[in-house]
Amino acid sequence: MINRMEKLSLLSEMIAFAQYDKDIQQIEYNFLLGVAKQLDISREDFDYLINHPINYTHLKSHSERIVQFHRLVLLMNIEQEHCANKASAGVIKLYNFGLRMGLSHESISKVLYLMESFPNKIVPPDVLIDIFKTQYN
Repeated sequence: MINRMEKLSLLSEMIAFAQYDKDIQQIEYNFLLGVAKQLDISREDFDYLINHPINYTHLKSHSERIVQFHRLVLLMNIEQEHCANKASAGVIKLYNFGLRMGLSHESISKVLYLMESFPNKIVPPDVLIDIFKTQYN
């Protein structure tokens, strides 16, 4: 189980990911707010994080890092759905975030490659977990 500071860090990281292109679209905001609710973060704390990011806290749990990477994949796909020319920048951004989380570059590359073969580019959680399990073992 992750603590409150780790949860705030995860959310802050996702906000930074969404703000990479300087603005958060309404659909991204709603998605991020949903993640905040899942993490038991209040709307006030969420709104505060938008303008006041906190430092990144490296998650110890490999499975939590995989879950966070999956959230970022979903967020990237929401963003790209509304602006097709952001595709390559989003992939590079996602790749770099994955590396920073300590995930293997082979697994990240495989997820990004396979993403193209799924409807709406959304890799099912079980497929994503299997990719990282294979590389982790």
